[in-house]
Amino acid sequence: MAKSPAVGAAAPDFTLPAVQLVDGAAVRSELTLSGERGHPVVLAFYPGDDTPVCTKQLCSYSSGLEQFTDLGATVWGISTQDIASHEAFAHKHGLRLPLLADTERTVAADYGITLGAMVRRSVFVVDAEGVLRWKHVAALGLTFRDVQTLTAQLALLTV
Repeated sequence: MAKSPAVGAAAPDFTLPAVQLVDGAAVRSELTLSGERGHPVVLAFYPGDDTPVCTKQLCSYSSGLEQFTDLGATVWGISTQDIASHEAFAHKHGLRLPLLADTERTVAADYGITLGAMVRRSVFVVDAEGVLRWKHVAALGLTFRDVQTLTAQLALLTV
């Protein structure tokens, strides 16, 4: 397993296919981290669509999306399932944030969060210049960082 990038280092750049619900319709695109310069991005890596903890995590981020956008931030959910799986997951739970498909696990590897065939539940806060400012890599992934924890970290970027 590659080492996770250090806080204060440039966040590894990537481009992945994504799907996002817009007015109930699934819109597919490709998203590139460096294309988001100018505002912070929260990268929420999760092990799998429609699993109990992942569903709770992504639903909480989706329902709290305005708390992130009020701080100028974008939130991306990233897992190894394909776009069709993400689209079904988003529709089933009304998820409003983009879900990105890292089917080859290359981005997870670049962020040092692969564990065999699995991806560790992890969250990275990247600032407007593309620098990693905060991270949490779960040992077991049975819990997740809540909206309040993440928005508190984002608020520190504007101080």
